[in-house]
Amino acid sequence: MSERLDVAYYYPAPYWGMGEGGWVKSLLLFFDKVSILLPDYMYGRHRLADPVLAAPLEDQGLLEVLEPKTWIDQETAKRLAEAVSGLLANGVFDDLPRADRFHELSQSRIGYGADVELAESLVSELRRKGLAKPSEDRVSIPLHPTVRTTILVILAQLARSAGNRQDLSVHPATNDRRAFEDLIDTLSRERMPSRERVIAFDLEPVSFDLDSVPLDELLQFRTENLAAHRAYVRDLRGFMAELAEIDLAEDRESLLLQRRQEISDSAHELQRSTRKAFGRNLPSWSCGLAGSAWSVAMGDILGAVLSILGLVSGIGSSIGGNSNQVTAYSYLFQVERSFAR
Repeated sequence: MSERLDVAYYYPAPYWGMGEGGWVKSLLLFFDKVSILLPDYMYGRHRLADPVLAAPLEDQGLLEVLEPKTWIDQETAKRLAEAVSGLLANGVFDDLPRADRFHELSQSRIGYGADVELAESLVSELRRKGLAKPSEDRVSIPLHPTVRTTILVILAQLARSAGNRQDLSVHPATNDRRAFEDLIDTLSRERMPSRERVIAFDLEPVSFDLDSVPLDELLQFRTENLAAHRAYVRDLRGFMAELAEIDLAEDRESLLLQRRQEISDSAHELQRSTRKAFGRNLPSWSCGLAGSAWSVAMGDILGAVLSILGLVSGIGSSIGGNSNQVTAYSYLFQVERSFAR
């Protein structure tokens, strides 16, 4: 059996624009390919948004366009509906500020392609709460911005289990600080009586903004250095898992001191090799990780919701801890505007 491909799931927007090409190129150093969740009626817009990068990446099989009507299967649609309904039932959205404008989300990303009745029921529930409005174009639903972002955050997590069913290892990744913070916000609502443990790593300079580097030059470097970059993001994820399973603050602090230097050394080595290969004065990229973990217990509503999402990852069995850990994570890439020396 061949090794699973590591796929970066780009979110929250359905495609990136011209100003984001550099960080998408950086993703290619850490993952086998990049994926976007793009409704069929929007197909082609990603190429128009960044014709220089999107088209050649897709043509070379390095960009996978996931079509919600097929990617969001019955299982994903069911888990999405259950998760959002659980948040609604527990009053998570009761105190949202009034939105001047609702933002559209394609019906296919709400699950209409997999189960129309289930999706309609969810939208009706949102409308009763004043969080959704009737469709104006028959292909999308206007949603309160916070609800829309929450759904996209949940879909990014569900992409992991959806990828498992297609023999892919999918990892949510974003350069949108707001979306990154929404992950933490969504997974640690005060109304939910859970034992949440939220972990957000400091961003570590690990690569460079490769926007000005030709794609063929980048891919040559990638061929020679992909293993080292992939090992780095795996270390981040494994470190998050270890921290999540430690209850005592002082023990977690000790592990932080021990492992942070190791990860920092790896990051600096990656940056050194990248600088040497391209020999340019480029702005640096930082890579970080935010994650949360819960022990599923009786009465733990948030843990139950995440368990429904299929986020019981088996981390405990891999490092000797509690096998009932519920986890969520998202990689964050952020450009540093100061130039590397």
